Amino acid sequence: MATTNASAYLPIEDYAIIGDLHTVALVGVNGSIDWCCVPRFDSPSVFGALLDAKKGGYFRISPSEECCNGLRGRQMYFPETNILITRFLAADGVGEIVDFMPIKEKDESSHPLRLIRMVTVVRGSLAFNMHCLPAFNYARDEHTKHILDHGAIFRSKDFSFGFSSSVPLQDDDEGGVKAAFTLQEKQQVYFMCTCADETCTCGGEQDGDLTPLNAESYQEIFQDTMDYWQHWLAKCTYQGRWREMVQRSALALKLLTYAPSGAIVAAPTTSLPETMGGTRNWDYRFTWMRDAGFTLYGLLTLGFDDEAQAFMGWLDDRCHELNDDGTLQPMYGITGEWELKEYTLDHLEGYKGSAPVRIGNGAYTQNQLDIYGELMDSIYIFNKHQDISYDLWKNLRRLLNWLDAHWLEPDEGIWEVRGGARHFVHSRVMSWVAFDRAIRIARHRGLPAPLDDWIHTSSAIYDQVMEGGWNEKMQSFVQYYHSDVIDASSLLMVLMRFCGPTDPQILQTIDRILQELTSDSLVFRYDPKHAASDGLGSVEGSFSPCSFWLVEALARAGRLTEARLILEKMLSYANHVGLYAEEIGPTGESLGNFPQAFTHLALISACYNMDRALNGTLLS
Repeated sequence: MATTNASAYLPIEDYAIIGDLHTVALVGVNGSIDWCCVPRFDSPSVFGALLDAKKGGYFRISPSEECCNGLRGRQMYFPETNILITRFLAADGVGEIVDFMPIKEKDESSHPLRLIRMVTVVRGSLAFNMHCLPAFNYARDEHTKHILDHGAIFRSKDFSFGFSSSVPLQDDDEGGVKAAFTLQEKQQVYFMCTCADETCTCGGEQDGDLTPLNAESYQEIFQDTMDYWQHWLAKCTYQGRWREMVQRSALALKLLTYAPSGAIVAAPTTSLPETMGGTRNWDYRFTWMRDAGFTLYGLLTLGFDDEAQAFMGWLDDRCHELNDDGTLQPMYGITGEWELKEYTLDHLEGYKGSAPVRIGNGAYTQNQLDIYGELMDSIYIFNKHQDISYDLWKNLRRLLNWLDAHWLEPDEGIWEVRGGARHFVHSRVMSWVAFDRAIRIARHRGLPAPLDDWIHTSSAIYDQVMEGGWNEKMQSFVQYYHSDVIDASSLLMVLMRFCGPTDPQILQTIDRILQELTSDSLVFRYDPKHAASDGLGSVEGSFSPCSFWLVEALARAGRLTEARLILEKMLSYANHVGLYAEEIGPTGESLGNFPQAFTHLALISACYNMDRALNGTLLS
């Protein structure tokens, strides 16, 4: 077996993202696009060097090594946008790449992706090398290449890919194209990728010509994209502390939104490892019911009502497509796909050799009882903003009827363990949330409901959690009934208002989590060596959402000095453009899929409520 060259991979935190509300591209600080799936988040990759540096494909632009001793790379976004600038600083000059995708609104779903890259020099002179090497269908499909006067056409069996260039292209003898060019101060060159399915003509394929962008056409598209992002962010109503981080999280969440359906993917990547060399590599390019409450809370809190309504529409559709027994799946595809069959791509070595590379996610078949609480909490939040329909309410009653009959059963829980079902405390807490929120909605709206039955069930769940979920010896709530395992999901008992933030049992649980699961500001989900078997047998990094949950729990408990310090430290773990992966490693490195929506949602909630606590307006 060939040895993996880890140095061929950038650290996960060295990437930024651009997108068009259908898909995103990961752009490295070295000027390389190493991940992009076309035409949707969950489509096969065209550029996939992130998961195999040799086979995966990339689109790289960087100064030539010969002219740039001591070269340094930097990245930033144009203010209040998702337009990226990658800067190269050298003694001979300063170069920049401007990367973005023009926005595709809902009614433009058939419009092909356009990925635009402008290269310029702002001081001195620099020589650049460009290499575009696509690898279709996760590097499984061969393709043909046809170089034209102003670009190239790449064709696989299912996709065509147009590439226009304002500089001459050369054959690279590998299936791609390359170019070498030198720019003086204020000179610019333009590249554009246009990708779609096999029906796309790539803007000029029919007549054998691709028209490259010029200064005028580029500036028009650039300005339209700039206006879109700045006008969108202007809707944000948050004016508190940490405004810049909150707004960057909002911009990231918008990039993770699939415009035609309103769904938000958990992350735009698959199989970035939670443990280097381990097997905790999952596909996150789907939408989890678990994120729903945090999503609607975050969007409505920041004033993004249109996005909240679109996501609520996606949730509504899922509630009208229940399984035959009246249940929901833990996650769905971005347009509501049910089957997310999981399989491995054994021909790819994985990020830094961390195999397997997985496509699909087998957890969609699991029984995760907590999702009903997350769903009802999200609908409760939205119902405060806009009344839900009676038709939806009928389906919610059907869901609750099923939960009433099954809440006593073991399940795989919030962490989607693959080592067997347990009586997880968090699942019971969220089952209580489901009935509690349903009761509140019914009473507020006067909707028909079996209130006596729901009240009886919620009371039974509450009593059982307090008895079976509390460990008197450890003075803490635990991961599953009658265990001695601490779990950071206990923090959600405060956020979901199952327990008051100053309840002695909650305060003791917070202290136990600080003692056993927290390293400085970094909070681990649980200790894999002592927790319910997750079926994987490897360690992982700290789980970033848990750190933000701890901040909010401490803030609600009035422990503001502790909470603020942890928050400030957590904000220091964002990457250079304010993005977070799922987990953080022991030396501050990013681990897991990137960027993760759940983390940015938790950040928004923590910052918003910490700000209110400091202002004295946070109600416990």
